[in-house]
Amino acid sequence: QVQLVESGGGLVRAGDSLRLTCAASGRSFGYDRMGWFRQAPGKGREFVAAAISYGWSGTTAYYTDSVKGRFTISRDYAKNTVDLEIHTLQPEDTAVYFCAAGPNNGPYYSREKYDYWGQGTQVTVSS
Repeated sequence: QVQLVESGGGLVRAGDSLRLTCAASGRSFGYDRMGWFRQAPGKGREFVAAAISYGWSGTTAYYTDSVKGRFTISRDYAKNTVDLEIHTLQPEDTAVYFCAAGPNNGPYYSREKYDYWGQGTQVTVSS
């Protein structure tokens, strides 16, 4: 079993920055694909970013269009963590942010392709 625990959320002002961290533990953790999703009040869970390992080729980051240039995903394989840096936060970024892990199989933006999920961390941005 794999456990994912998110941290770093909070109440911030528009224009601030945050770093969210997802710590992974459990049975031989080594999923090639780690992702971040978010769910705003009254909306579905949407893809935000993914970091995918391609073995010796390294890791590639993918983002949904609406966060490109403001969000940065990074993965530390030694620590088994994946971070999401968020800059210039906007009220529309208010959501619960979830970390997810899965094999690199199928669309990286599809939540159905992730096997494990964290409990989420709340990010609230005031204007």
